[in-house]
Amino acid sequence: MSDDKPQAAVIGGKSFTAVAINCAAKAGEWIKTKLGNYSRLDIKYSPQDLVTEVDKGSEKLIRSLILTHFPHHSFLGEEGVEPGPAASAKALEDVKDAEYLWIVDPVDGTTNFVHGFPFFSVSIALAHRGEVIVGVVYDPMRDELFLAERGKGAYVHGKRMSVSGEETLASSLIATGFSADQQYALPLNMKGLQALAPQVRNIRSGGSAALHMAYTAAGRLTGFWEIGLNSWDLAAGALLIQESGGVVTDTNGNPYHLGVRNVAASNGKIHDEFIGALKQAEAQA
Repeated sequence: MSDDKPQAAVIGGKSFTAVAINCAAKAGEWIKTKLGNYSRLDIKYSPQDLVTEVDKGSEKLIRSLILTHFPHHSFLGEEGVEPGPAASAKALEDVKDAEYLWIVDPVDGTTNFVHGFPFFSVSIALAHRGEVIVGVVYDPMRDELFLAERGKGAYVHGKRMSVSGEETLASSLIATGFSADQQYALPLNMKGLQALAPQVRNIRSGGSAALHMAYTAAGRLTGFWEIGLNSWDLAAGALLIQESGGVVTDTNGNPYHLGVRNVAASNGKIHDEFIGALKQAEAQA
């Protein structure tokens, strides 16, 4: 390996990807044992923004495992950041220039977890100088692990993933989510929902942005958009989609980067039409 290329897979004999998979699997199995068995529920940013001791315990487990292997790496996890969009943006700004940055959502879909609705995930990404090079999204209830390494493709159940083949919005199954930010993000998402619903085959909202992204990568959804997300919701899923042949941008069509909060992701074939529909609805942010 030449000196001018980052060691995207291995440092000191330890594989970044293997550590990410191990962390996601261990955290996911522990979360599964806590389903219906958590003891404390707290409100964060709004009554729709929840946290349990399971979120915090999962993040602590992941952080500890990662820093055991890579003690000099930086770490950005949802539960280590104060609630709200401003705090999220500042937390990312503080670490975005790190050589190696792990970006973790310990339970993506906490509301589902709290209600016993089995659609939630662990999302772990590793960025090298601001570019995501490893992404893992793990669904413990289905034991599905979605994995991508930059330049090496994306996989689920060990099989290579590719995005779906729909070529029009009219034939597309699209997903969205409903933000905990009821002042700004949610009204914009509702405008998009109202505009897009008649134009697509159907719309889904599972309640885990990371799994929506993974499903887009796997061809189970044609696309996904949401206003008001955070880096830990999107980083792993963005790489999954890119490595599966899809496209990830902000809702204005600009290329994805770690600071994107308003996302539009698709199989690529419908992307221009998708962005155009959001623009026409004035639902882009």
